[in-house]
Amino acid sequence: MQHGRSLRRSLLLVLSLLSACAASNPSADAAGPRDDRQAVAGAFLTGRFAAMQSDLDFAADEFLRALVVDPDSPELRQQAFLACLMVGRPDAVRLAQNLPGDETAQLLLADHDAASGNWEAAEHRFAALPHQEPTQGLTQLLQPLLVAWTQQGAGNTDAALATLHPFIEGQRSRFIYALHGALIADLAGRTAEAGRLYRIAQAEYGPPTLELARLMAGWQARQGHPAEAAQTLKASADLNPEVAIALPTLQAAVGERVIHRATDGLAEVYLVLAAALHQQDTGVLSMLMLRLALDLRPDDTAGRLLAADIAEATRHPDTGLDLLAPVAADDPLAGIVRLHRATLTEQIGRPEDALHQLEQIARDYPDRPEPYISQGDILRAQHHYADAVTAYDKAVAQMGTPTRLDWPLFYDRGIALEQSKDWPRAENDFLAALKLAPDQPYVLNYLGYSWAEQGRNLARARQMIERAVEQRPNDGAVIDSLGWVMLRQGDTAGAVKSLERAVELMPEDATLNGHLGDAYWAAGRRQEALYQWRRALNLNPEPEDIPKLEAKLHQSEQALGIAAAPQAPATNPVR
Repeated sequence: MQHGRSLRRSLLLVLSLLSACAASNPSADAAGPRDDRQAVAGAFLTGRFAAMQSDLDFAADEFLRALVVDPDSPELRQQAFLACLMVGRPDAVRLAQNLPGDETAQLLLADHDAASGNWEAAEHRFAALPHQEPTQGLTQLLQPLLVAWTQQGAGNTDAALATLHPFIEGQRSRFIYALHGALIADLAGRTAEAGRLYRIAQAEYGPPTLELARLMAGWQARQGHPAEAAQTLKASADLNPEVAIALPTLQAAVGERVIHRATDGLAEVYLVLAAALHQQDTGVLSMLMLRLALDLRPDDTAGRLLAADIAEATRHPDTGLDLLAPVAADDPLAGIVRLHRATLTEQIGRPEDALHQLEQIARDYPDRPEPYISQGDILRAQHHYADAVTAYDKAVAQMGTPTRLDWPLFYDRGIALEQSKDWPRAENDFLAALKLAPDQPYVLNYLGYSWAEQGRNLARARQMIERAVEQRPNDGAVIDSLGWVMLRQGDTAGAVKSLERAVELMPEDATLNGHLGDAYWAAGRRQEALYQWRRALNLNPEPEDIPKLEAKLHQSEQALGIAAAPQAPATNPVR
């Protein structure tokens, strides 16, 4: 089965992952009269359901409403605190003051102590953080960094560097301690020590992320090495093509400090950790760290971009747009922000506005492919395949010599071309994508399945799809492709086994159920084949597949001498 690249990840913001929250209702017995107890229970359950659906604004409303009636419930207080924190509400600070055993609450209160200049109180809170599951390891990683920055905030650089020294000399997560030691030494004007620690951080981390590149390049530029700074930023852009659109403005602002004061350092601790967690698909904790970062440093565009990315992944594009709204037009990262705004605008149901935004970005950045790539993605999602091809053609014309990171552009254009019935060009694009990324499972699957559909290159198609299955062993679409090519090769037993597994993984997919029906028919399992085809018709198949399924049923029932079974209209599927 062919399927496109998924740019959205489904993340459930389940608050109990962040705390040892009881799963039961709040203390209803203490809530007073029966009506009050019912109101508390109803609001609590509604809030929990909203939180599980990632609607944390509504969840916060419900938890706060229940807390008015039952202010002494620790469960309610904790749930309300976490929901308010995750959506950036000031109520979180008030609620945190009554959660002495909650490490997240203590982080927020310590941050507020630091922001008010009470560094001694902030250090005491950070040093006394409770180590509870499931965030115990996270607290142990954060604690030395946060304590060191409070010591720097109090003007005690020696103590701050001494706090980090054992961790810099250790092995586990050494780079993050060296980086923050470098930032502290840099802020204190200790040039030699800062240079030594920056070099350790760079060597330990490897190719730089955008944030690390900005920190490193800023140091290099201030030390009189602009060429090194430019190369550091370019290395980050080479790893992430989206960064390239902002490269000129980043280079123009390279000498400006990212860290101006100790509170910026605390925010940077949360941001770097959030980025690492986000790479591991730990969206809940990543967003939690970002909220703490933005509370300390609201003008942090890198943090807002990452938070908007998580909002997009959790299918809350409106939240993503709100997060990006304060970013100024002259921000060094403005080009990236504008691309994200266009994507989020399309996701809230305004594709024409998004395309208009991208046209303006293309005019403002005439030598960049990114606006055209985003245009192509939107047009392809709307099934305007010919227009999508035109947009992708413009992107390819702007990209220069393709690199491994450019495989998605050729893959996406290949899909648009294939859907436009221009198979020769589509095949060339899929082969070009494989040349850039030979083991990319989605390209291997799409091209292999297409060849199987055409009855061409079946041996090579099977080898390619088997390589894709090795990387995606639980992807029903990829396993369906393997079963389909097996069926085309005459390996009926293997086809049945693979297609049954595919349907087990994706039971509501019409294409997979239809393919399993074909395999059953080839294996002589006639009644099971009829059942699968009927089921496929009731699973909202693609419009072009409906007459094919109906024809198979009609011909097979005639061959078996069976009266045609009444069918529910395909336009009103029964699930």
